[in-house]
Amino acid sequence: MLETAVFSAHLRHAVELLPAMDRLCRGQGVAPQRIEEVYVSAGPGSFTGLRIGLTVARTLAWSNGVRVVRVPTLDVVAQNALELPDPPKDLVVLLDAKRGRVYAAAFRLEGNAYRRLAEAAEWQLQALAATLPPGCTALGEGIAYHRATVDRAGLICLGERDGLNRPRAEVVHRLGFARAAVGQFDEVGSLVPTYVRRPEAEEVWERRHGQGAGR
Repeated sequence: MLETAVFSAHLRHAVELLPAMDRLCRGQGVAPQRIEEVYVSAGPGSFTGLRIGLTVARTLAWSNGVRVVRVPTLDVVAQNALELPDPPKDLVVLLDAKRGRVYAAAFRLEGNAYRRLAEAAEWQLQALAATLPPGCTALGEGIAYHRATVDRAGLICLGERDGLNRPRAEVVHRLGFARAAVGQFDEVGSLVPTYVRRPEAEEVWERRHGQGAGR
């Protein structure tokens, strides 16, 4: 990987993504038409950010024949633990899901990578902790939102090192490139975010208008 770009502020996907892509292409002397593959973090996470990222990937696929790899966001965060001198065997990645809950998945270290043991799911953190092995280590932005519960559950936190709890573009690239190398691309029609639960706007609309309205 040659270069990365960081948004100037949180949740600036709609404003900064395409200009950042343009700057990166210009900086490397690569015409947009030469882009052949895109690796995109697919969630769970910010509903708006996921939709924007996947929409750009789908547009590139439809307009320019770009091949796309969806990379689960929790998988991306998990691989950050490999930077530790002694990576933990058992790991759980936590992202804040609001309402006192988390998006989470458990991982196990196998060789030089973390393997996800089950699909990402939404959990009440105390209930999730009861399913994890003793001494399990926690990683992810959700720790900061649920620190008291994390401590009560006996999970080991990896600390607050810069970047360790956040998904990073270079890890998305590494995981996506590995899948692309063995031909594991995703069909354009299946390029949808991993929401885990429905967007809050849909739930609010349904409460106001009645379940099943408009369907």
